[in-house]
Amino acid sequence: MCSQMKINTRLVAARTLVRVLENGQSLTTALEHTLASVENPQDKAFVQAVCFGVCRYYHRLQFILMQLLDKPMKDSEIYALALVGLYQLAFMRVKEHAAVSETVFATQKKLWAKSLINAILRRYLREKDAIELSINDNPVALHSHPKWLISRIENDWGKDTAAHIFQANNEAPPMMLRVNNLKNTREDYLAQLAALDIEAQAVDTHPCAIHLIKPIGVGALPHFAQGAVSVQDTAAQFAAGLLSLEAGHRVLDLCAAPAGKTAHILESQPDVQCVAVDIDALRMLRVETNLARLNLSATLIVGDATEPKTWWDGVLFDRILVDAPCSAIGVIRRHPDIKLLRRETDLSALPDLQYAILNAAWSMLEKGGLLVYATCSILKAENEHQIARFLSENADAKEIPFHLDNNPAKHGWQILTGTQNYDGFYYARLRKI
Repeated sequence: MCSQMKINTRLVAARTLVRVLENGQSLTTALEHTLASVENPQDKAFVQAVCFGVCRYYHRLQFILMQLLDKPMKDSEIYALALVGLYQLAFMRVKEHAAVSETVFATQKKLWAKSLINAILRRYLREKDAIELSINDNPVALHSHPKWLISRIENDWGKDTAAHIFQANNEAPPMMLRVNNLKNTREDYLAQLAALDIEAQAVDTHPCAIHLIKPIGVGALPHFAQGAVSVQDTAAQFAAGLLSLEAGHRVLDLCAAPAGKTAHILESQPDVQCVAVDIDALRMLRVETNLARLNLSATLIVGDATEPKTWWDGVLFDRILVDAPCSAIGVIRRHPDIKLLRRETDLSALPDLQYAILNAAWSMLEKGGLLVYATCSILKAENEHQIARFLSENADAKEIPFHLDNNPAKHGWQILTGTQNYDGFYYARLRKI
């Protein structure tokens, strides 16, 4: 029986990147499509590594490529293939001759492209030192972020802090787990991991958090399917605790999908009435799936958080989590395609939407109740500026401050990407008086 023809992983990676660069697909969606034809686990891993790497360092690779071209490249697939080749040579432990030959081979029947790709990659190897030196004079290439985002982050946090953020954004993220304390203790789960030779350690700053030293597929995690553990960054795990939940509380989780925080609420205090709302019906299906895996239940509503009259029963809530839609600038290290897909104009409408949701949520909160506002952004316009405005316009709102060392926010708690190995995140706590 003939063996299956070997898949050219460089070509698969290039075609995946075209979906992102040309079609505006998220990298996750693009990979789901292109990896469907790749059976070998090692090939899958290679394609993923290359695609994430190219997105992570796209702006630097683009700068390098421009130094090596006499004129712009019109063929989007060959353009992506050139980036794939350059990424291998600049950042991967791939033998130079293999990176060049396999990338050239991936051009297939485009004979003109074979010579072009070969020339580009070999010229890069010859001129690498000079090209790398020139990167230092170009902030977009140096930080591998779009110019507008560099400006926004530097304006908010200063150049020195911003440089640390850019560096953290360009690093591969850690894999963090949240232990379900309804099923097992963290110590028990660490022992289960150790028995399987999965290296892990407890995170000192959160009682449920575990850091996997080497990321693995969830299928390899003991009792994952039975709900023993979930994948969630440590920064996101603080939400449930900040709500100060008590038995009998009526809790609202707004913009809940995919339900990581909803699940943690129910794991932290199972004797609450939890209502989870999201505007996206498809994303709400993920909520159902995720809660079912954990054997948890909540009242799920597909509804617009800015229009509670269309779905709310009029009964006030003791606790509300507003997991506000945001730019997601704080999770770029997990989703590096954000740097390619997000535009500055996309951010202009976000603060108004966030504020509308915050106002709507406040109308549903019981007097004496607690609201937690959260985003996975590090931009002040989405975070502390929103809370400052809300406090100035609502006399019945009292901030519960965070007395933390090195908290850069005037209102709330701003976690900058990379701090204690966290994703970028923001929290504010408001009491209704």
